[in-house]
Amino acid sequence: MKVQRQLGEFIRKQRQGAKISLHRLSELAGVSKPYLSQIERGLRRPSAEILQAIAKGLRISSQTLYVKAGILEEEGKGDVHTAVIGDRGLTERQKQVLLQVYESFREETARRRAGRRTVARGGARGVRSDGSAPRGGRTGTAAAGRPRATARGRSAPVASGREGGDAG
Repeated sequence: MKVQRQLGEFIRKQRQGAKISLHRLSELAGVSKPYLSQIERGLRRPSAEILQAIAKGLRISSQTLYVKAGILEEEGKGDVHTAVIGDRGLTERQKQVLLQVYESFREETARRRAGRRTVARGGARGVRSDGSAPRGGRTGTAAAGRPRATARGRSAPVASGREGGDAG
């Protein structure tokens, strides 16, 4: 019950800090207003799916709510979260934005590392695990100076990447 109450208080503070009404958050999260009110008062324990919807409505990391709900254990990043949440010199909105930026950096790093592992294990040559081309070129292009096939099967010179010159 204590965890539910703390989770509810956290959600309420995030909502109020973002200046979102209970009614608006219920619409954004797709949860009824009475149910959301009960969550905020610590009377209900929401599922992971509901927490994810609330996090999306608040524009915060769902992982943050999972940790507050006791669904996930906080990974070694507690120092950053604790420092930001405990900083009285920041408004609730500033704390929320700062934690969102921090989470986005962590997620981007994890995606990049996962992409490197896929390529290192013999993934598709020249394509990252997310389907994007690696830096420095597009997939399907020939090495600079070599012709590449066009849609009609004829050869065309490969663009050097420099501005100006002959454009065709």
